[in-house]
Amino acid sequence: MPAPADQPSVQVFGLPDDRATRAAQRFFKERRVAIHFVDLRRKPLAAGELRRFVERLGATNVVDREGRAYRDAGLGYLTMTEADLADRILRDQRLLRLPLVRRGNEVSAGPAEATWKRWVASATG
Repeated sequence: MPAPADQPSVQVFGLPDDRATRAAQRFFKERRVAIHFVDLRRKPLAAGELRRFVERLGATNVVDREGRAYRDAGLGYLTMTEADLADRILRDQRLLRLPLVRRGNEVSAGPAEATWKRWVASATG
């Protein structure tokens, strides 16, 4: 059953076994926000959706610089433009800083509880 139009909802992109993704889901569930979860193992992030996150946050904020995939790819030693980095993320989505959360036109990457709290507060009035 779809959520009522006045009820806040978010889209969470992540992996079911990722700690930060589970924390985001728990955060929104506790606040009764409708969640649409997208498992990135089953359905990779579309180019347009990734572009939305990169345009609003910047590729450097969407990539997980602490992650194993980043180190294994040797990206710490490369000088890349935002466009090159965004292209690299699209080819290897293990580089993403999870969870990616979208509420309408607003987006966040990684654990961003302060941002999520602001979203919930603005939705409830």
